[in-house]
Amino acid sequence: MVATDLTERTAIVTGASAGIGAATCRAFAAAGADVVLASRSEDRLTELAADLEAEHGVETLVVPTNVREEDDVNALIEETVETFGGIDVLVNNAGLSRGSDVESMSTDDYETMQETNVDGLFYATRAAIPHVRERDGHLIFVGSFAGQYPRSFNPVYAATKWWTRGFAKSVAAQVGDDGVGVTVVNPAEVRSEFETTDGSTFEEVFDEDEASDPEEVAEAIRFAASRKGSSISEIDVNRRDKFADGF
Repeated sequence: MVATDLTERTAIVTGASAGIGAATCRAFAAAGADVVLASRSEDRLTELAADLEAEHGVETLVVPTNVREEDDVNALIEETVETFGGIDVLVNNAGLSRGSDVESMSTDDYETMQETNVDGLFYATRAAIPHVRERDGHLIFVGSFAGQYPRSFNPVYAATKWWTRGFAKSVAAQVGDDGVGVTVVNPAEVRSEFETTDGSTFEEVFDEDEASDPEEVAEAIRFAASRKGSSISEIDVNRRDKFADGF
């Protein structure tokens, strides 16, 4: 058994259709976990789930989910438990960025970020805790470099990631005595479909050697999920020159 073996465990990944989420689904399946794929993009999820089953022989469940909708999130947790009997790992990965400057940001962009990055994360965590507790499992939160240091651009997005980090650590204080592991994984720039403040994607902006790949972040998530009897509090995934020129 390798150190990151997840055989006979069930993991939910939100934002599973692309980027870090899709890479995490692949990493979990490669480690033997059954994977529940959640996002709004049902076609992408279905295609990815078929690949995971064919390549790794694991079971999958596709649950189209808008994390901004409380009923969708509750249905995700309920369907997972009905199908697999419980939950070992919840990866709160769904998130997005809209707009940039506070002065010109629309209320719609603000609310979309808040509802996705904060409310959706809360709904999923709240619903999953009883089931994760039963299996001494893990709650994993995808934070950000933006949630650790002040930044002059897109401060609202940054604030949602500060909230993510603070919430995760406080949840750890609440459920750690129950045997629940809690980890925050903080990526900096990742070559994915995630949008920059000007609407282009990180995959377009950065060359392969200039930023992390989704697979690198997924490996950190898988490593955190594989711990037994311990909990890795936080993992930062930065490009090597991230601190060379300050912030």
